[in-house]
Amino acid sequence: MGNLTIRRATAADMPRINDLLFQVAEVHHHGRPDLFKGGAKKYTDDELAAILADDKTPVFVAANAEGTVLGYAFCVFQQHHNNHVLTDVKTLYIDDLCVDEQARGEHVGSTLYRYVLDFARKSGCYNVTLNVWSCNPSAKQFYERMGLTPYKIGMEQIL
Repeated sequence: MGNLTIRRATAADMPRINDLLFQVAEVHHHGRPDLFKGGAKKYTDDELAAILADDKTPVFVAANAEGTVLGYAFCVFQQHHNNHVLTDVKTLYIDDLCVDEQARGEHVGSTLYRYVLDFARKSGCYNVTLNVWSCNPSAKQFYERMGLTPYKIGMEQIL
């Protein structure tokens, strides 16, 4: 997508980010209604404002030529200092990546993801990690196309 701008999110982006937070929450709710509430979003406005203001939790948005936010990536720097078994490599964890359902297939997600990879490299990170729910196979396929491979697998047994 040629007219796409990736930039750090600001408080002015909160209404649109909230729209997208509801979209991604609905995907999860439809996939696992036993775990995810319908009509919910991950953060309150106060929590979202704090995340946007914190350099340890950078959020990036993809905006079209008109300035409309079409996607976001919530990121968190992680490092395990003085851990008994883990090395202290610096990781950029993608806590959430969402593309507006109306903009899917327009390379918004891949452009946003590549921007995050470049940001992680410039920030001295060893790797980029994320979690993907098995009830969202299209997201898993997207991440595999982007070159991600599994490094751990969460498992469950419902009782």
